[in-house]
Amino acid sequence: MADAERTSGFAPSDQLTPEELQLATRNHGMPLEALRHAITPIGLHYLLIHYDIPVVDADTWALEVGGRVERPLSISLAELHQRPQRTVLATMECAGNGRARMEPRALSQPWLLEAVGTAAWTGIPLGSLLAEARPHRDAVEVVFRGLDRGIEGGIEQDFARSLPMEEAMREEVVLAYELNGQPLPPQHGFPLRLLVPGWYGMTNVKWLTTMTVVDEPFTGFQQARGYHMRRDDDDRGAPLSRMLPRALMVPPGIPDFFSRRRAVDVGGCRLEGRAWSGHAPVSAVEVSTDGGRSWSAADLDPPPPSPWAWRGWHLSWDPARPGEFELCCRARDDAGNQQPVSATWNMGGYANNSVQRIPVTVRDPAAAPGASADRT
Repeated sequence: MADAERTSGFAPSDQLTPEELQLATRNHGMPLEALRHAITPIGLHYLLIHYDIPVVDADTWALEVGGRVERPLSISLAELHQRPQRTVLATMECAGNGRARMEPRALSQPWLLEAVGTAAWTGIPLGSLLAEARPHRDAVEVVFRGLDRGIEGGIEQDFARSLPMEEAMREEVVLAYELNGQPLPPQHGFPLRLLVPGWYGMTNVKWLTTMTVVDEPFTGFQQARGYHMRRDDDDRGAPLSRMLPRALMVPPGIPDFFSRRRAVDVGGCRLEGRAWSGHAPVSAVEVSTDGGRSWSAADLDPPPPSPWAWRGWHLSWDPARPGEFELCCRARDDAGNQQPVSATWNMGGYANNSVQRIPVTVRDPAAAPGASADRT
């Protein structure tokens, strides 16, 4: 789930507040070397928790479906497991991914680039459950409410988001109770969460407890105030929905412990990574080894088994001399959307899909200190 909008101020990108550090210790990103996994291991998938992790008794929990429906439903977890299931492979990215790279930075979870992961989500198609409840003709949205509760914007609230009926009825939208073949862990929404492939993470409500069909747009905090691209306080802004195209690269070589700057030896080097878009399948990835001054087309891996999952790419790089380099990558999708070199600033620091930049030092291994020493 993506992180909440903060409106209490901004900070320079090189200054973290105690509150941001506190958020950073509760949440974690996916180490970029994990891009080598087509399916992100559960413990490496990014994680954002708005409030507290609820403790849920699976034996007494039930999903309540109501509102503008002819047939309200109350369904236990055991009953959900008895229904026809579907597994969807989908990439999920936090709407705030890249926030810490914006200047000034909105005060919230200080994501760099690691707030992403791809997983196999198993559950029941949402559309089948809605069809069983028989929404009235005046239904316009479904409101999804979780068990996580807190205070935001001065408002005490459960985390809740809505989807238009036409989005909720998409065949790939599921109510998931398994992650990578295992029961949902508590931090990922046990016992049930919403999965809306292609949309930013805030849409995928965790610890789901109620679904309410409504005949007018939902105006809860997370829907009407949070997750909007706003230029200033007077701007109502455009609501976030689908993920913008992005490519990420596995940092090559080896890292410096503290700075994470990469070291690569002269000679052949394979650059690789993953790219995705919530609008359409990825059609191209380009790579720059000179900080974005020139670009080369990368080779794309075969399309993934799901149109909602990231696509692998690779390129051979042969740095012929020692020196300092800056590697970048960018993606384009079948709908013509291309990742920008620099994204437009907004108050929440959302949807910053500026190109990744990786400083690399190319070394001559023969000249490195201790090059002739035995390695143990």
